[in-house]
Amino acid sequence: MGATLRALRALVLLAGFHLLGLLLLALLGALDWVAWRWAPAVWALKTYALSFVLAVPVVRGMLMLRTPRDEGVAGVPVTEAEEPRLWAAVRELAGRVGTRAPDEIRLTADMNAAVTEDARLLGLRGGTRRLYLGLPLVAGLSEARLRAVLAHELGHYANSDTRLSGITERSRLHVARTVGRFEEKSGLKVAKERARQERKSARRVAKGKTAKEVDTTGAGFSYRVMARIYTAYGRFSMRATQSGSRRQEIAADLAAARIAGRDATASALRALPALDTAHEFYLNSYATLGVEFGMLPPHGEVFGGVRHLLDARAEELAGMRAELPTEPATPYDSHPPTAERVATIESLPDDGRSAEEDRPAFALFASPEAALRAVEDATLTPEALSMRRLDWPELVHASMTARYVRDTEPLRTAITELPGPRDDRAAGEGTALDLGLGLAIARQTEAFLDAVDTGAVWDLVDRLPKSEEAAAATGRAAREFARSSLRRELARLLTTALTADGRARWQLSWSAPASLLLPDGYADELPAALDAAIADRPDTEPLRKLLATGGAL
Repeated sequence: MGATLRALRALVLLAGFHLLGLLLLALLGALDWVAWRWAPAVWALKTYALSFVLAVPVVRGMLMLRTPRDEGVAGVPVTEAEEPRLWAAVRELAGRVGTRAPDEIRLTADMNAAVTEDARLLGLRGGTRRLYLGLPLVAGLSEARLRAVLAHELGHYANSDTRLSGITERSRLHVARTVGRFEEKSGLKVAKERARQERKSARRVAKGKTAKEVDTTGAGFSYRVMARIYTAYGRFSMRATQSGSRRQEIAADLAAARIAGRDATASALRALPALDTAHEFYLNSYATLGVEFGMLPPHGEVFGGVRHLLDARAEELAGMRAELPTEPATPYDSHPPTAERVATIESLPDDGRSAEEDRPAFALFASPEAALRAVEDATLTPEALSMRRLDWPELVHASMTARYVRDTEPLRTAITELPGPRDDRAAGEGTALDLGLGLAIARQTEAFLDAVDTGAVWDLVDRLPKSEEAAAATGRAAREFARSSLRRELARLLTTALTADGRARWQLSWSAPASLLLPDGYADELPAALDAAIADRPDTEPLRKLLATGGAL
């Protein structure tokens, strides 16, 4: 479908929204006329009031001609003087695609690349063009693959996709606004009706009567009906436009293959799902590991650290690129399935340009580290920017240690409630491993072992949170659940004690979860010592010997 037909379709869908509003207003007017002619005066007044409150959101939606100002994605604009090689590559690709280069390049923290255009007069006139380039995406691509990604995005300009998207987006926005207003009105009605029934039930209870169950089924019904009408139109509009969006993506892929090469384009498409998965894993498992304790990686590594993960798990990522995701396609998807896009590109004739690994994409940047730091400063919240910065090994050790201190706090608090001197068993506040807290944890560990020797530990473990299965168990099964819980809690407490006094240390690994480095001999002796402590006839002496020996790592 050409640009003219796509523009016409977008305009028809936008006009359809206003036509739907006029039809609904006409129906409400007809309902008022019928009530005026044949209904009693009281019912006629109620009908007029209902029509008015339903008509207001419809009229407001039709008159809201301006769309909200697009603030875009948080990012850092870079000039040609700051990044000459990047700008040169983008201008060269734009010329080969046959379109005007973007006016701005903005670096972002997303695993994505995108283009926008501030088109005017419903897309008849072009406007400021912006290219958004995510640095985590750049970190995972070679230069050839990045050029394919850039050619794809610039292909959207050549195909007028960004100009016409404004009309389509306006239609969707009007529908969403109107549906939101009706749902808001419905919610207020439901809340008001619930409050009325609850007050009525309270009065019944005060009189010694049984309270009635709150039923708000009918509240806001008319608003919900109107919302469903607009929702149905929104779905129809989405189906009509998203099919075109999928064709636009294929067209942009073909443009990328023509400019950057078939193999490089297919390789970039294969890499995107794997990189997206790796990036999400990195953010959850590494970059934000210490956020809850006020700690972050070094400056520039919050988003740039994904490079370490990608390098360490290169073989795993290669396997993910070979096994493409098989996500189901729906009429509302804006992109075709990745496997379909790759198959389309790989079915093209061989153009003689291979996708062998070449320079990393960051070779196009004058200073990748400076760019990563600038994006970090522009993206993170002031609270995050004020957090303590630690290098990666120290961040992993401090974060894991603080997590164990926090997770053992219920147990350590319960230890303080055991009979005996309380001075030696202070639970401690916070998660910072100062000298006082480290000493408290050591004393709490000794108190826990004393409780094992005296048998008081079973009552202590029984006070800790349990799974539903453990809570329902009785007899021998309950005892085994308790024994398992005792071993787990004892192991966690010992780990906390050993890391608190420096005899154990959490080690960073980019290819596996963090591991605990124990003093020589501990790894062999600790399991047997734990088993001895939870036996029917407990023996805590092996554990006490381990705790009494060994220095800091």
